[in-house]
Amino acid sequence: MANVDVLNLNGEKVGSIELADAVFAPDQVNEALLWEAVKHYRASLRQGTHKTKSRTEVAGSGKKLWKQKGTGRARIGSVRSALWRHGYTVHGPQPRSYEYAFPRKKLLGALRSALAAKLADGKLTVVDTLEIKDAKTKLYRAALDKLNVTRTALLVENGKTLTQALVLGARNLKGVELVLNNEVHPYDLLRYERAIFSKAAIEQLVEALEKSVSKRKLAAQTEAA
Repeated sequence: MANVDVLNLNGEKVGSIELADAVFAPDQVNEALLWEAVKHYRASLRQGTHKTKSRTEVAGSGKKLWKQKGTGRARIGSVRSALWRHGYTVHGPQPRSYEYAFPRKKLLGALRSALAAKLADGKLTVVDTLEIKDAKTKLYRAALDKLNVTRTALLVENGKTLTQALVLGARNLKGVELVLNNEVHPYDLLRYERAIFSKAAIEQLVEALEKSVSKRKLAAQTEAA
């Protein structure tokens, strides 16, 4: 098991925590799975509001411009033809949703990969608590500076220990996002340079991921039998 230091918001070591190899082992990193998870997440962000006009929506008369034969010109039925300027678009894009189903097993596998990659890169930090008594942005900025956060950071907290002070203090920090441990996505971990977990948040998250691995192994053994 990987042994990680637990720091306080002053950057001082106050303990340590063991992280399960089932989640944080280096061989857990699956780049192809991470790519799939990011693709799925970004697809759900697309608005899909693109639209071109169909034949019935283009302005213009439906009258036949000249007779079918005898003029020496190409036959034409309407000024709204797709072949003409200002005509309709054939098979053009229409509003739609780009979301699609993504297996939960794949999502959890991608989350394990993202966590393992962050730990391997030395970009994962565990603190005893993210709570500061006063809900002031400058206090959280000072705490992040002591934790050597120079660029962007993802703060992950447990829902039971989340406080209003933390929400208010962190919401105006540039390049910093606060999420709950049951809502963290592989895309979030890859998007931000540093991931800072409270001890309660990472313990609960690792426990849930370990259970998913155990269920997967049990299902595989059952099928093999």
